[in-house]
Amino acid sequence: MSHSTVPRSRAEADMTEKTPVASGGATGSPEKRPSGKLSLWLRFRRDRVLLLMTLPAVVLVLVFNYLPILGNVVAFQDYDPYISDNGIVSMLNSPFVGMENFQRIFEDSAFWNALQNTLVLFSLQLVLFFPIPILLALLINSVVRPRVRAVAQAVLYLPHFFSWVLVIAVFQQIFGGAGILSQLLRQHDYNGLNIMTDPNTFPLLITAQSVWKDAGWGIIVFLAALASVSPDLYEAAAMDGAGRWRRMWHVTLPALRPVIALLLVLRVGDALTVGFEQILLQRDAVGPGAAEVLDTFVWWNGVRNQDFGYAAAAGLIKGVISIGLVLAANKVAHLMGEQGVYKK
Repeated sequence: MSHSTVPRSRAEADMTEKTPVASGGATGSPEKRPSGKLSLWLRFRRDRVLLLMTLPAVVLVLVFNYLPILGNVVAFQDYDPYISDNGIVSMLNSPFVGMENFQRIFEDSAFWNALQNTLVLFSLQLVLFFPIPILLALLINSVVRPRVRAVAQAVLYLPHFFSWVLVIAVFQQIFGGAGILSQLLRQHDYNGLNIMTDPNTFPLLITAQSVWKDAGWGIIVFLAALASVSPDLYEAAAMDGAGRWRRMWHVTLPALRPVIALLLVLRVGDALTVGFEQILLQRDAVGPGAAEVLDTFVWWNGVRNQDFGYAAAAGLIKGVISIGLVLAANKVAHLMGEQGVYKK
């Protein structure tokens, strides 16, 4: 009896699974599409609470990120903000000049000098700054004692909360003409140094300031990625005879690879933004020839010289180049097998 009932129950179960349920039947189940996916309206009803929670953030992004894009029309005008107290009225009444502002930019040697300085600073920060948070995260992750790890993280995070004015003041007291380093050299009969006003070392100075201020803050994402690595992987690698360096190469770094690819794509997209406030505070010390970047170029022509259409055209060129860099870097990430900013 027991052997005859088991196949019968399995056959009945198979028949039950294959029997389609009519929509709107006695079970009252929601209507589904033939593919088995819920309709758009049913998904909206199901996730309405979550959508309401995200609505304020969406409104903020639309108002402060997407709506100002309409102001790029100024790049094609001889914009005069003093026509009216209303900015929209000023845009509507300013004369249209077409591509004249862009033609002026491409003929301006100061723009090309600013672009060159921007790319030099980006290259230095990509090579010297980007790997440091990864190395610090690996170092902190290797610390066994939790208290020591917490103290190290707090010390590394702290400079991120300093203003650029304070950071530059600290570097001035150390590397300036009357700083500690110069005084120490003079005491030993050497000539003093004034790195803060040397145009030749200015790119390295900017990179060093960025590393000191923000490298510790950049380890947060990498530490979060390392926390998701299962300890069983390290134990299995150790049982197979892998030492510390082999475990880091074959377990730790593969876990960080997707995060590194994502942050690298975002960093490349932000290549033309190398620190407006930081550079503006030191622009007069080394001169615009060494310190002028695209952000300060836009500020100087738009705010100081009141040439708003010209500055808007420069900013628009910067935005278009940044979008192209993001798409190119994301394509490279896809070729490497990583997801990047969005899925392939």
